[in-house]
Amino acid sequence: MILTRFATALEAQNTFYTAFQNADLAQMMAVWAEEEDILCIHPGGTRHTGIAEVRESWRQIFSAGPKLRFQLVAARTFPGRMTSIHSVFERITPAEGPISPTSVVATNIFTLSDRGWQMLVHHASLVPDHPDAPDDPPGLLH
Repeated sequence: MILTRFATALEAQNTFYTAFQNADLAQMMAVWAEEEDILCIHPGGTRHTGIAEVRESWRQIFSAGPKLRFQLVAARTFPGRMTSIHSVFERITPAEGPISPTSVVATNIFTLSDRGWQMLVHHASLVPDHPDAPDDPPGLLH
């Protein structure tokens, strides 16, 4: 595992999406807390808990290589001293090809540890009609 220290929750979140776009499992797992109570839910998927399940879920997603691009819109951050909650709309497009973006709403929860800011939860769902969301039909999942 890459030992990375994130000075801010936003830095950890930016690294999360960079790892996602690059299908970089080591970088992705460097963002996550090393605790068994971490949680990840992909759109339309089941709940993955613990380091092994979360890592395996990302390994499966990344097995096809880099294939997605992200633009975060309408981000809301609820910072705290030890916890930071981020609610974002992800506009997701394939890395190749002119396909309309898919909108996903995600909640990312970070905690401050002796290793800096680390992710505890990533929960993503396809976007129903919402005034803050981009007007795109659901389709592409992560």
